[in-house]
Amino acid sequence: MMIVASAVQTMGLSGQLMSIVTAPHYYATPENDWDKLLQPHLNPWLAPQSELAIKYFYEGLPPGQLIPWREWIGPLSAWAPFLLTLYFVMICMMVILRKQWVERERLIYPLTVLPLEMVAQGEGRRTPPIYRNGLMWIGFLVTLAFGSMAGLHHYYPTIPYPKTYWAISTFRHTQTMIFRISFPMVGFFYLVEQQTAFSLWFFNVLFFVIRGIMNVLKVGMTENMGVYGAPSPVFAHLGMGAFLVLVFGGIYTARGHLADVFAKAMGRAEHVDDSGEVMSYRAAFWGMMIGLAFMTGWLTWAGMPAWVAVLFLILAVVLFVGLTRIVSESGMAEAVAPTIAPGVIVSALGASAVTPRGLMAIAMTYVWSSDMRTFVMASAATGLKLSDETQERKRPLFWLMILALLVSAPLSIYLTMRWSYQIGGVTMSSWFFQGGPMAPLKWVQGHFLSPKGPNLVGLLLTGVGCGMMAFLAAMRQRFLWWPFHPLGFALAPVWIMDQQWLTILISWALKTGIMRYGGVKAYRHARAFFLGLILGQFCTNGLWLIIDQIVGGTGNSIFWI
Repeated sequence: MMIVASAVQTMGLSGQLMSIVTAPHYYATPENDWDKLLQPHLNPWLAPQSELAIKYFYEGLPPGQLIPWREWIGPLSAWAPFLLTLYFVMICMMVILRKQWVERERLIYPLTVLPLEMVAQGEGRRTPPIYRNGLMWIGFLVTLAFGSMAGLHHYYPTIPYPKTYWAISTFRHTQTMIFRISFPMVGFFYLVEQQTAFSLWFFNVLFFVIRGIMNVLKVGMTENMGVYGAPSPVFAHLGMGAFLVLVFGGIYTARGHLADVFAKAMGRAEHVDDSGEVMSYRAAFWGMMIGLAFMTGWLTWAGMPAWVAVLFLILAVVLFVGLTRIVSESGMAEAVAPTIAPGVIVSALGASAVTPRGLMAIAMTYVWSSDMRTFVMASAATGLKLSDETQERKRPLFWLMILALLVSAPLSIYLTMRWSYQIGGVTMSSWFFQGGPMAPLKWVQGHFLSPKGPNLVGLLLTGVGCGMMAFLAAMRQRFLWWPFHPLGFALAPVWIMDQQWLTILISWALKTGIMRYGGVKAYRHARAFFLGLILGQFCTNGLWLIIDQIVGGTGNSIFWI
């Protein structure tokens, strides 16, 4: 329940919804002309229409005024069916794929290792063995020390801030190479297969060099595909091709299992056992199909042409499923797709085919389809894997996940709205109330002012990405000596990998040395230290949230990535 509930906080939903739908009104100025350029094409049901309600959301209420809840009833009532259906469909998809990923392909699910260790019972003793392991506490203290020094520095600047970030300008000052060490991510990547970890940092460094050479030679594309994903449109298109092969190749691999699921849903496969799932295959399949149909209708009502809505949902599902697969296999606790569905659909079809009303509807999908560092599908996949190890009766878990969403989504929206009206949204997170909401509108504005047709070069690059991904997958399956994992190619171009490549390299090198000189026994023994790095960071985060709440401190950031 906690895993699923955490996926709808801040960037998952509540930090995006209210600010994105109101930004076309609040940030309209005589200079950008959004009141005439953008607002007429926005479905009025998707945002409040009161100028004062929107203004006070960003700037805070005057003394004695009450929060204008009535103005938000219509927009939230319009959004709620779509979002709940989206989350339901995500759970259904993971129910359908769980057996294939967990039992047939045996994906690692590194994010589940620490939670399972924390509830494991030792022989004849109640305390889980991990809490009695000295190496775990050493790792725990490392992250506790670094995080606490950062927290104390916020209040006492004379205490030195622990530096874990360095950067150098490269390729004639056209790129910045980042050297960042993240202790909990070192722990996560220690649990990942060596081939995967190597490929992630190797391909990132390779793509960084290629981007630098392209910058020096002034070769590249100027297409604006949005602020999320790969920093270069070239690699965004290549990454989209890689994700298409990752997902549809996975569907082909799972064709036998998916045929069983379909037969069970049709009532023609009594031999197929779905008693180990949180919902029956029939409910999952038809729930997914009906949910996708409803979502298509909703997007059409919001302003997209029906055929565009169908293609948009296909692309969005590909990115969600592909990213969930990467999280489940690579342990990327901070994974980001190489591109986003809004950018790809407009690039492939052209702004004119999408229509102005469709462009505004696509801009509103930034609420759920763009900042995908946390989303319900990945949480559901991780939760279902945990249930395999901890639960005998699984059917009640589905209703508990739904209950978690029904509680956490409205509550997080309520709290975000209350605080925004009390102190003003613009005084809180600059990204969630300024940069993030304006990003899709600036992107749409560019397409309104300078509409372009389909990007044929982009489509060609997507095809090249498909071919390269298929080649890497085939080589990995055919030759045991092949050192590269396809996930490295799919994920390496994104901006967050530029932040994490050094961390992955350190974890890979440490694990390689431990395995080479100590073998499997040393690897298992040392694992407690790396789990301690993860546990220590999250406990430190929680500790300083409590301290900041008690002393009234704000802006105390002790950890990022």
